[in-house]
Amino acid sequence: MALLTDEYSSQELLQAQLQLWHQSLGFFKSVALAIAIDLHIPDGVHRLGGAATLPEILAEAGISPCRLRDLRRVMRVLTVSGGIFTVQRQPSHSEDVVYKLTAASHLLVRDNKSSRTMSLLPNVHLMLTACRHGFCMIGAMMTVSKYSKTIPSRDAGGKIIIIDMVMGSESPDIKHVETQVLYDLMIMNFNGVERDEQEWNKIFVEAGFKQYKIMPVLGVRSIIELYP
Repeated sequence: MALLTDEYSSQELLQAQLQLWHQSLGFFKSVALAIAIDLHIPDGVHRLGGAATLPEILAEAGISPCRLRDLRRVMRVLTVSGGIFTVQRQPSHSEDVVYKLTAASHLLVRDNKSSRTMSLLPNVHLMLTACRHGFCMIGAMMTVSKYSKTIPSRDAGGKIIIIDMVMGSESPDIKHVETQVLYDLMIMNFNGVERDEQEWNKIFVEAGFKQYKIMPVLGVRSIIELYP
């Protein structure tokens, strides 16, 4: 059996080891985020004006100062790996680092109006969001089908709008693709499934719809317009 060093260079093997470590330790990104949410750290930073030092965050969360080193580790993960916070160095005479909210952490602030936004879409004749992840193919088809005869023609402006993921939607952002496949794996816990365009097309055709348009404009989700 050939040695790995005969097939790969030392640098390639080091990169392979790094990849495996990164994949294995990625779980702790979720752990760090869960800790921040449980301690209401985004809320605390928000109350402090959107930026705070570690001692200020500890005081706002009601945590003993002796846990400062632990909190620093959590915040470091959320800054380096998650982009949940950004850091700003204080003037040279101070060792404190200021942690600032980002767009992502603003969404975690409980009293922030933007985190409660219900929709980014204008009013339409009919919006369908019931064709959800947990539906089997038959259930999804029946849900869509019951609307097919109740809306006006396309010329009259009739359409159904579905907001959902479409697996395999073209995106140059690896984070976009990775989020979709991870979410699809996660919802296996309750027999859910995400669908690619071919699977959506089968549902639409069997439900009696002639045309559809998929617009991947809502992050990992798409707007799907159905026309009778």
